[in-house]
Amino acid sequence: MLAFTGSRIDRADHVRADPERLAGLMNWKARLLALDGLMPALDDEGRLAWGTLADASEDAELVFLGLDEGKACFAAVPPRGDAAPRMANPQLWSLMATLRPDDLAIYGGARSIVDWHARHRFCAQCGANTKIAKGGWQRDCTGCGANHFPRTDPVAITLVEHEGRLMLGRGKGWPEGRFSALAGFVEPGESIEEGVAREVFEESGVRVRDVTYIASQPWPFPSQLMIGCHAFADDDAVTMDETEMAEIRWFTRAEVEAAFAGDPSAPFAKPIEQAIATHLLRWWMDK
Repeated sequence: MLAFTGSRIDRADHVRADPERLAGLMNWKARLLALDGLMPALDDEGRLAWGTLADASEDAELVFLGLDEGKACFAAVPPRGDAAPRMANPQLWSLMATLRPDDLAIYGGARSIVDWHARHRFCAQCGANTKIAKGGWQRDCTGCGANHFPRTDPVAITLVEHEGRLMLGRGKGWPEGRFSALAGFVEPGESIEEGVAREVFEESGVRVRDVTYIASQPWPFPSQLMIGCHAFADDDAVTMDETEMAEIRWFTRAEVEAAFAGDPSAPFAKPIEQAIATHLLRWWMDK
């Protein structure tokens, strides 16, 4: 199972859409996810820590996450969102490696939604204040009445294959030796396949064909949906975009297997375990 998937919480849209029913669940039984800004607090067993609604500040905006075994679960919107690059927070990466998969899924969903609220307190249409609505799955403008909804940004991440080898890249600012599949946002007016072809060409100068979908993963930094794909290249000549990429190289199956085996002589280090790129590479080695 991919990281950040498999949440046990029932999103309960029928409750979100019913203000009276939602208000009835905001009682002493309800649970509040303990957050320090956007970082989760952990209990003595290393699980996500939960409190009650009494732990929230009087003016807190509360987001209804859903129902867990009939209990309403909430998270409070922090004072500000996270504008820092995700690689700049080593504490977060360490935490991702220790949380249980079901807790990581809950945290990822909560982080994305409360971060969105923290960064969208003003209307993009008229600039007036917005207020929380539909249990936190909407914000309404207090000026022009516009409705705003949490965003999810699609990112195509692609294994490019040519004659049994894979093209992987190392982005600007990445640690030496850390390679992954090429990735980029799908832009307005594009299909996934078109986004893959454009992004791979922009970063590597390589033209691809026969794009196929493999798997997807929510990635809450801040609100991406990683769409894992595979494609073939007819040519292996690379013209790298040096404004985005530090290195792009082709790797054999044996080299990929060595990286996953932890061989110190391997030519690259595999992506972090929680990333969809790791899943895609395992899929490729098994096919």
